[in-house]
Amino acid sequence: MTGVRSRRRAERRERRRAARRGIVVGAASAVVAVGTVTGLVSAAGGADGGQRTARTEASSAPMPTPLPARPSPSPSPSASSSPSAPPSASPSVTRRSAPKRPAAPPPAPAPGGGVLYRHPDSQVIDWVRAHGGDPRRALIESRIAAQPAAVWFAAYNPGEITREVRAVTSGAAAAGRVPVLVPYAIPDRDCGGASQGGAPDLGAYDRWIGEFADGLGAEPVIVVLEPDSLALSDCLSGAGRAARNTALARAGRILKTANPRAKVYFDAGHSGWHSPSVMAGLLRAAGATTSGDGIFTNVSNFHRTADETRYARAVLEALGGPARLGAVIDTSRNGNGAPEAGAWCDPGGRALGRAPTTRTGESRIDAFLWIKLPGESDGCRGTAGSFTPDYAYDLATG
Repeated sequence: MTGVRSRRRAERRERRRAARRGIVVGAASAVVAVGTVTGLVSAAGGADGGQRTARTEASSAPMPTPLPARPSPSPSPSASSSPSAPPSASPSVTRRSAPKRPAAPPPAPAPGGGVLYRHPDSQVIDWVRAHGGDPRRALIESRIAAQPAAVWFAAYNPGEITREVRAVTSGAAAAGRVPVLVPYAIPDRDCGGASQGGAPDLGAYDRWIGEFADGLGAEPVIVVLEPDSLALSDCLSGAGRAARNTALARAGRILKTANPRAKVYFDAGHSGWHSPSVMAGLLRAAGATTSGDGIFTNVSNFHRTADETRYARAVLEALGGPARLGAVIDTSRNGNGAPEAGAWCDPGGRALGRAPTTRTGESRIDAFLWIKLPGESDGCRGTAGSFTPDYAYDLATG
């Protein structure tokens, strides 16, 4: 009997993972390889994607980022740009040609009238610097590396995290710009999937997030709090889910207390996952209405911007207030919308979505952000979290 029960438990886990990878999930998983940070953070103490002065084993997102064209980490499918603002058009160049380098795009405005920060070091920037003669370089640099993107902090590294966060926030403050930060260390993250890891327990997580908050500084910042932590919490027991909710609510309060100018957003999955009413219930239980400034959707996914905009508004409506709550949407890879069901890992035929901006022209939508770094693999075109130039080029020309 013991063997039968073990087999059934294993089958249930596999079914859950298959459903998640198929069409439902799409946030942080596959962003971070075990033991690495995705996107900007580097082993030296930085943020997701590779800052030289603060790096912690950069990987990809889960989630976790680039510089001069559009930058960080996590697997999953879903997102596309809205009809009124299609994804940036691909330059008219052939695959083998070396396109003329276009002028750098203007800075993207951020909440409070600021400008979104482009971290000066990341995996894509490293690649651009090291491959001056590569025919793909100019396009990847101008369309991906030049864009402001999120910085992921996916390593559980007490004693170092404050310095890593401060390296990013101080750089952004000096430039007069607003960084997007992704703390990604909740225990049991990704339900044991490709991006498993995080703090050993919630007590350790509380201390880590406190140290994270100590690096926020006093200038405006955007915090995307723990991708998949709510939408993908079905692997937890009832007691485990309640404990996580308490920890997330507490994290939001800690972040806001440390820097009252921080904008903290909670996980709302994406339009192809939970219904708005179900997602609102999960958010409410985690204190999103009292400990944060709104919700985020579509992290590492591909759903069209128009679909995500409608979904985000429906979730906010189901939450029932307060009216100040808004939403941010990951548009980094949603230019062509979601792939066919089940194609979550570096699916072909995708494209970059709308450039990062807080001038969305959409009510209650605070920003379109590049949270998952375009070109960082989900684990099929390259090692999970690693920058893969062929994949980046395909997204830039899609």
